Amino acid sequence: MEMTTVLHSSLTNLPLHTPLFHSKFLRSFSTAIRHRTSLPSQCLTLSRPPPRKSFSTNCSFSDDATSATKVATVDPSIALKKKATDISADLRGTSIFLVGMNNSIKSSLGKLLADLLRYYYFDSDALVSEAAGGETAAITLKESDEKGFLESETEVLKQLSSLGRLVVCAGDGAVQNSKNLALLRHGISIWIDVPLDMVAKGIVENKSQLLSSEIATSGSNSEVFSHLTALYEDLKNGYSTADATVSIQKLAYQLGYEDMDAVSTEDITMEVFKEIERLTRVKKMMEAAARPF
Repeated sequence: MEMTTVLHSSLTNLPLHTPLFHSKFLRSFSTAIRHRTSLPSQCLTLSRPPPRKSFSTNCSFSDDATSATKVATVDPSIALKKKATDISADLRGTSIFLVGMNNSIKSSLGKLLADLLRYYYFDSDALVSEAAGGETAAITLKESDEKGFLESETEVLKQLSSLGRLVVCAGDGAVQNSKNLALLRHGISIWIDVPLDMVAKGIVENKSQLLSSEIATSGSNSEVFSHLTALYEDLKNGYSTADATVSIQKLAYQLGYEDMDAVSTEDITMEVFKEIERLTRVKKMMEAAARPF
């Protein structure tokens, strides 16, 4: 079995601005990985994740001949499991980075992808928030020392990009400078393009994004939407550098849904798999073309 070893000493290079934050970050980041490995902190080893979960559901149908109701077990994720199996060999453990506006759709997608591919799942913003002492503390840090906050995001990406077999929900900082964009090249980056009104609705309902303290407490939909619009304008060029794009609006149209809320996590996951399949196929063609006769 191929194993990836991460030395604990490599985490001591994080350029965070206060000793307290530095120690918290190390402790939090180390704990996050150790939780997935259950090995001593001196030598953290990532091995194969637990077996995939089953997504079975029940459905009923009527037999006209007997008018009796029968129950059959149907696995709605069987196509996803097959597609995951088909692309796993070509992926060869390459990590997947999901970029785009932070929202629950992207998070749910990341977790399902990791489960199907038997990868590990990380949320880079969550790691920074844990290190800062929680989401409120992270917002305070972001407002008081934006440069330091962005540098901590870069270090998280640096650590994660050095590993394999990960699905990473990357924060906004992942596309804000050339260094971070280069780190995303260690894997496959996919822009999950969710309409801003859907993102705003989720934030107002769940209060689950690193916004400014004023917006986070007011919770006004119009304020959140306005903030997201400005943020999107700043980040869209970075998002567009991703290897592939999955648009929720476009996917809803392709599937014949009138309401974009009808697009399920499974629908998005299948589209992501198709994009990964396309990218790996192109890579194989390029490798074949470069091979000498």
